[in-house]
Amino acid sequence: MQAIILAAGMGRRLGKYTKDNTKCMLPVNGIRLIDRLLIQLSSLKLNRIIIVVGYKAQNLISYIQKQYDDKLAIEFVENPIYDKTNNIYSLSLAKKYLQEDDTILVESDLIFSDNLFKMVVASPTPNIALVAKYEPWMDGTVVQIDNENNILQFIPKEAFKYSEVDTYYKTVNIYKLSKEFSVNKYIPFLEAYSRAFGNNEYYEQVLRILTMIGDTELKALPIDKEKWYEIDDIQDLNNAETIFANPKEIISRYTSRYGGYWRFPNILNFCYSSNPYFPPHNMIEEMKNSFSTLLREYPSGMCINTLLASRYFNIDQNYIVVGNGATELIKSIMEGFVGKVGVIYPTFEEYPHRLRDENIVRYSPTTKDFSYGIEELKLFFSLTPIKRLLLVNPDNPSGNYIPKTDILSLANWCEEREMELVVDESFVDFTNDFMHNSLLDNDILKAHSNLIVVKSISKSYGVPGLRLGVIGSSNENLIKNIRKDVSIWNINSFAEMYLQIFGKYEKSYTKACELFIAERNRFFNDLSKIPYLRVLPSQANYFLCELTAKFTSNELTQLLLYKYNILIKDCKTKTGLTHGNFIRIAIREEKDNKTLSNILSSL
Repeated sequence: MQAIILAAGMGRRLGKYTKDNTKCMLPVNGIRLIDRLLIQLSSLKLNRIIIVVGYKAQNLISYIQKQYDDKLAIEFVENPIYDKTNNIYSLSLAKKYLQEDDTILVESDLIFSDNLFKMVVASPTPNIALVAKYEPWMDGTVVQIDNENNILQFIPKEAFKYSEVDTYYKTVNIYKLSKEFSVNKYIPFLEAYSRAFGNNEYYEQVLRILTMIGDTELKALPIDKEKWYEIDDIQDLNNAETIFANPKEIISRYTSRYGGYWRFPNILNFCYSSNPYFPPHNMIEEMKNSFSTLLREYPSGMCINTLLASRYFNIDQNYIVVGNGATELIKSIMEGFVGKVGVIYPTFEEYPHRLRDENIVRYSPTTKDFSYGIEELKLFFSLTPIKRLLLVNPDNPSGNYIPKTDILSLANWCEEREMELVVDESFVDFTNDFMHNSLLDNDILKAHSNLIVVKSISKSYGVPGLRLGVIGSSNENLIKNIRKDVSIWNINSFAEMYLQIFGKYEKSYTKACELFIAERNRFFNDLSKIPYLRVLPSQANYFLCELTAKFTSNELTQLLLYKYNILIKDCKTKTGLTHGNFIRIAIREEKDNKTLSNILSSL
């Protein structure tokens, strides 16, 4: 068996990264693509490796000869018109080699796990195409296969239908072709296709023709969850460096993205929290039905969206501001404030990050589970003059919850001392008796002009991609100032549509929160059985857990991500938890939660 590597392309979309070298010379996490590929091939005991070169050919040849001349039998084929042709011509230049041996054909802009070549060699099928289930990030040739992995058809771009993506597989651009298949079928059709359509085509078009006439022995070999990525541009490079980061760097690679994990569909995200039971299917379908209109039309301005948010929460329009996520509003209320602010640690750090360090008065609970109530807060902050008290309720990451009656008592206490009370109740709909726990109420806001209520719509409503949040307060000067501070078009048409139609799905939302609370109780029992975890009770949609043995928080977080594609939160960087050994686990739906608890139990 031999290997043919196609490496003639220019890689224009990578800009400066391929200015002086061909794409396969690109380093990914410090290792060049060509080095990684040749090292993987070296384990297969091949008769030879043929590399088709073109752009910056001599640079690549010199580099490979210096590195591998005494290690691998490598031959080069040069495509002198690489800038006028495509890979069908590059492969045609190597057709002599295709007729002499069974061949592994691979493109040089790929990065993938070592198991892929092992799968190719181990397969008894003489002619195979490695394929992966289609995902939104993928571009290029897709196929449809049957239950026996026969390739039914190659789908050209003009025939691609997003309504059928569940049936599509993307070719990984790694093939195994037998000598007989190349001699008797592929090369004759390759030559005929090139004569008919020219050389600025793709070699997979030949496979498409063979499939169309039912004259191919090629089968698909799905790679399941094996890692791979095709690098065409700088975004691809960034994604590849994240997926293939080493264990020590993988956590920072993922967490520095602050989301966008839909780009990595095999990731189970237990880091960012959202309601797994809402929105319902019908609501999503209704949004889809208006997609074209929402995409092409401007959203309404602040005035209309304020009315929608007012109706959404059933509070006075003069008491509310809608934001592009709660974080936009947090920035507005925190950065414009003058005076000392009381902050309870550990907490959601977007708030204190918006303050000068000298303006923060810190309180840390002394209890083992980070629990606290209003009496502790009154005692501590009565001794230290502050102008505003910040309370995340339920708290993040501890899940500590202070009942509504106590919060109102605390608001009275703050008012007597001319203090503002900011309550972030983004997780309040996950609490027991959630229907009666919100402070977003006209009578409450009117009675407490010093009360500022912040609520993220991402969390309990399960729509973080829409970026929605609100602030409620009867302090109309504060509300007016925030409205001036944010953009008139601060939410998009999709978010506006969601606010418009939510009322039809309120019963579904109530049911979703009930389902969530039941699953939280079940998941708590599962996690509590793991001997090296101390799971703190929570009224939010996450658990703060202390690792009491076996792993540090960093070790477990790395292990879960690197080996199992599971992302949890290492709380080592959170103020108030830096000297502990804590992780935070978001609560997903039952299937995912069981997957995590089973893995944790097996370690």
